[in-house]
Amino acid sequence: MNQNTPAANSPLQLVLISGLSGSGKSIALNVLEDAGYFCVDNLPTPLLPQLVSQLRQEGRKLVAVAADSRALSSVTALPQMVQALRNNIDLRFIFLEARQDTLIQRFSETRRRHPLANEGITLEEAITQEREALAELVGLGHRLDTSDLKPAALRAWVKNLVDQSAHAGITLLFESFGFKHGIPLDADLVFDVRSLPNPHYDIHLRPLTGKDAAVVSFLESQPEVLRMREDIRRFVADWLPSFIRDNRSYLTVAIGCTGGQHRSVYFTEWLAEQFKDSVNVLKRHRSLAQ
Repeated sequence: MNQNTPAANSPLQLVLISGLSGSGKSIALNVLEDAGYFCVDNLPTPLLPQLVSQLRQEGRKLVAVAADSRALSSVTALPQMVQALRNNIDLRFIFLEARQDTLIQRFSETRRRHPLANEGITLEEAITQEREALAELVGLGHRLDTSDLKPAALRAWVKNLVDQSAHAGITLLFESFGFKHGIPLDADLVFDVRSLPNPHYDIHLRPLTGKDAAVVSFLESQPEVLRMREDIRRFVADWLPSFIRDNRSYLTVAIGCTGGQHRSVYFTEWLAEQFKDSVNVLKRHRSLAQ
């Protein structure tokens, strides 16, 4: 049996996708369709309860819906709607977003019109207006910053989220990144490891990553690396219960170094290993995925 296939007596599982236009909602929905979900694209928000009711009557177990953000006046009702639905079904919410420059570039390359753009508003203004209108949705579930991600990387990350959604409790996501690319929009906690010795300055280590044994050996020979990794581990461990009590489904811990290739990757791998036996754990390497 596929790990995403629910038992016959399980409730309907709904993955609700929303976010900024151009952030990859269609790609995410295609991933879910390939995973066996019944998918509905661009659904007006007011129709969501009726759709869920109808699909439950039909006996559907796996459903994915991309909520249409074009009718912004109806989006404001989505938080209350999500809360009401969560009382009766297993609902997971994924919010996709990206940096302003990334969205502008995507619309320029595809030459597609932004849903909110018209003769009296520029593309940048339309993106800003949509971001402000959807701000209340960000905290409904898992945020996913798709900036600079290739479609293959985005598909893999969404698939990981779908697979992880089968497990109860909070999911702790460790994410490496490079500060030169900007801090990820989806980060809940950010730790800066740029002050630590940098393998980049060793010509033998430069082409490698924080996953490679030689880089691991170099970093673990540095006392300050061992001290900082323990400080971060202890901080996350001490405060994780508070996030669990706050009914969080996901907590994203971002570790940043200069380029996102060596130190942050090593820390992400090490931290994921420390917590894997106590909570659901995912790991991402943002710069390596570009």
